[in-house]
Amino acid sequence: MSRKNIETRTRILNAAWKLLEADEGSGVRMSDIAKTARISRQAVYLHFPNRTELLIATTRYLDEVKNVDARLAASRNAATGLERLEAFVEAWGNYIPEVYGVAKALLVMKDTDEAAKLAWADRMAAVRAGCKAAVDALKNDGLLTTEHSVKEATDILWSLLSVQTWEQLTRECGWSQRRYVNAMKKLSNKMLVARPAAQ
Repeated sequence: MSRKNIETRTRILNAAWKLLEADEGSGVRMSDIAKTARISRQAVYLHFPNRTELLIATTRYLDEVKNVDARLAASRNAATGLERLEAFVEAWGNYIPEVYGVAKALLVMKDTDEAAKLAWADRMAAVRAGCKAAVDALKNDGLLTTEHSVKEATDILWSLLSVQTWEQLTRECGWSQRRYVNAMKKLSNKMLVARPAAQ
């Protein structure tokens, strides 16, 4: 891809990002994105053949700009399952507020907007993969509670770390970010990690 094409693509993605964060995504049509990026609508379609691809690319672009791989390095390189679980909860829990504007827009839009629904599903599948990796690490260490299968434990962790849970606790209940992350660490440990048998 030429430098000019890369620059145009980046302008499109930044425009979509800006519009998603504004008014919870109420005006994120291809024409709106073209206008914000100061290019023609046809130029947008040259880079993204449909709106679904553009919204998915925008959410992945956020991860790239915010260097999500570096944020997840401690989890991915953890020596034990417990370390991986704790590092993942911390990384994702502290990432939510940084992408909340876009996440909230997709949440609001997804029930009536197929492209937003697919973009949301794409990102949540990535989060679920991170949850499963942490659960698998616990299982491999023999530390996953026998109360839940790997799938059930992944379901629990994924639900616990949802954007909606973060929103309720921090925005509606007034929890600080630090309190939220610490609570999620404790809860995930309590719910997923096997306890030594009573003597």
